[in-house]
Amino acid sequence: MNYQRRISSVTRVGNIEIGGNNPIRIQSMATTDTNDTEGCVAQAKRIIDAGGELVRFTTQGTREAENMKNISARLKADGYNTPLVADVHFTAHVADVAAQYCEKVRINPGNYVDPGRVFKHLEYTDEEYAEELKKIEAKLIPFLNICKEHHTAVRIGVNHGSLSDRIMSRYGDTPEGIVESCMEFLRICRREHFNDIVISIKASNTVVMVTTVRLLVETMDKEDMHYPLHLGVTEAGEGEDGRIKSAVGIGALLTEGIGDTIRVSLSEEPECEIPVARKLVDMIAECARLRAEAEASIKDDTIRLTLDAPDWETFQLKAAMAVGGLLIDRKATKLVILNSQQPTADNQQLVTLADAILQAARIKFTKTEYISCPGCGRTLYNLQETIARIKAATSHLVGLKIGIMGCIVNGPGEMADADYGYVGAGRGKISLYKQKVCVEKNIPEEEAVDKLLELINKDMQ
Repeated sequence: MNYQRRISSVTRVGNIEIGGNNPIRIQSMATTDTNDTEGCVAQAKRIIDAGGELVRFTTQGTREAENMKNISARLKADGYNTPLVADVHFTAHVADVAAQYCEKVRINPGNYVDPGRVFKHLEYTDEEYAEELKKIEAKLIPFLNICKEHHTAVRIGVNHGSLSDRIMSRYGDTPEGIVESCMEFLRICRREHFNDIVISIKASNTVVMVTTVRLLVETMDKEDMHYPLHLGVTEAGEGEDGRIKSAVGIGALLTEGIGDTIRVSLSEEPECEIPVARKLVDMIAECARLRAEAEASIKDDTIRLTLDAPDWETFQLKAAMAVGGLLIDRKATKLVILNSQQPTADNQQLVTLADAILQAARIKFTKTEYISCPGCGRTLYNLQETIARIKAATSHLVGLKIGIMGCIVNGPGEMADADYGYVGAGRGKISLYKQKVCVEKNIPEEEAVDKLLELINKDMQ
């Protein structure tokens, strides 16, 4: 496999360009309350100082969108000119406000106009479905006009976990449905001659994420669209598991030449994401070569990967990135990893790493799977502390999938890939899920972890 980067059109976001022959941009998202100007400015500086080239903030309401003006002004006054991105869900009007103060606004087709999904099957005639698309136009076109006036870029960000009932009713919970959710918005943008666009399609399942982004590229090419792509595995988790899962999904696409900007979503402080993302970008050419060598070595359904690295984290990321695409494509279902020169780990560590990569590629489960979001300004409980408590109590349950979500944006949707879910429902309140079904609502935060464990233990008896 000869590495060749897909050349997209170029989108300007503030003082940087994304796509074309520009470097692959690295970004993260603040976890602070967007009304807290001081906290947001301090965290944005930490992200930027770590190497972040864009910083995103949740703007769940008009008040938060308006405060982006103050955050931007404070950062610029201190010499930080990095583009800021507003993240909008559920309320289209908020995007109109944010577009006046931010260099880019992210909107989610799953909830920009369509109501929040309740996993209800809806029947539409072709005429009724066309009317639904007109509702999107009625909201989207005025927003695009505001963006044109203020030179604001738009990220059309589709999440597998927040597809609308309308899309799922017509296309099912499929890559085709995810892609169509995006294309509906892109076609309107093109008709309105608005091209300052970046696209993202994310999922916590690496196979879904990679398969769908590939299909999107193919679909856009057929319609002569070549917009820049943002890559990420959403709700990847934290620690080694989050890094390996991100490297498998993001790395699979980067080594195929797909991707113009990336975010590694970790349930940690956002500045911790930046060095991991930088390593992935810096290793693209080497991992593309390793991928080709590994593919050539496949025998008896086994990939044999030999490599070295200066430290263990780099070794893990390189291994996951080199074989991620091969495993997702099921070129093999077994993996053997070896050190080439300087031993970075002993044999047991290498076996454990291989198992972790196989789990990240959804082939073989050897431990509990945690689907945990990185948090944002919507998260109203201590996410990192909660993850640690849940992990301590459930890490022995091999193969069980537990979702730990800060809010409802993707929470219930990602429960489709989890056996149990712990989802923020409001300040100090948690709702518990079994797959997509909410079984207990608005539990006080201090009781919620114990309630989750009771639910799991009851089902295990």
